[in-house]
Amino acid sequence: MSRPPRGSRKSSTAPRRPYAALLWALPPAALLALFFLYPLALVVQQSFQPDTGGTSLQPYADVFASAAFREALWTTVWLAVAATAGCLVLGFVLALVIAFVPFPGSKAVARFIDVFLSFPSFLITLALLFVYGTVGMANGAWTDVTGAAEGPFRFLTTPWGVLLAEITYFTPFVMRPLLAAFSQLDTAQLEAAGSLGARAPRIVRRIILPEALPALAAGGSLVLVLCLNEFGIVLFTGAKGVTTLPTLVYGKAILESDYPGACVVAVVNVLISVGLYGLYRVVSRRAGA
Repeated sequence: MSRPPRGSRKSSTAPRRPYAALLWALPPAALLALFFLYPLALVVQQSFQPDTGGTSLQPYADVFASAAFREALWTTVWLAVAATAGCLVLGFVLALVIAFVPFPGSKAVARFIDVFLSFPSFLITLALLFVYGTVGMANGAWTDVTGAAEGPFRFLTTPWGVLLAEITYFTPFVMRPLLAAFSQLDTAQLEAAGSLGARAPRIVRRIILPEALPALAAGGSLVLVLCLNEFGIVLFTGAKGVTTLPTLVYGKAILESDYPGACVVAVVNVLISVGLYGLYRVVSRRAGA
């Protein structure tokens, strides 16, 4: 009788890897369920429980019928879209300058962008208030020169001030993937195009921009998701006439004590954010980010 070849029999002492992997996954999954999924489930449950008791869709009907919710939803969407568009344009131009225009300190600027990503959003808003606020540097210089009682710069408390703050803060989130994409670009193509007489705008349009489109899509998707959920910038600018979905949740829960209504708005905000985050992951995967 022929013997079976060596290694054909599985050792009875071999570890069962699927079960071991499951055991290692249980603790983080339990922590995730306890600290994130369970509170989120409570929010969803509360959104179906009106103050009168029971379970119904009445909180959703009341919120969707209110003009405040529709206005907050529209404000959130147009601010997020406009800020994303501004970040894409400004981030692309600044990344081009840093990557392809040689100047002293370009590497230091690129490294500062990585540090800038860790800054809290309210810090940038406070910096803008120091410059363009009612008693900021710009208004102070204007009153010193003209002798006027007040300065002309009062846009920070308007939607345009919120838009400026969001573009200022989120532009580096677009620049980071762009700089990574530009670092992998074959400079021989640029040199060949330049030697053939192509001008800079044509090189950017025909060579650089097609290579940058995946990075632009990934960075823009991320900025859109972040802008939809931004709370600190709207709060610290003091724009009382600007109400977004996050600030509406705060107002209903803290100021009005309307917890079912606040939970409804929060659920809507989460659904929009999760949908856009899924889009961001798809775009990032295709871009290789």
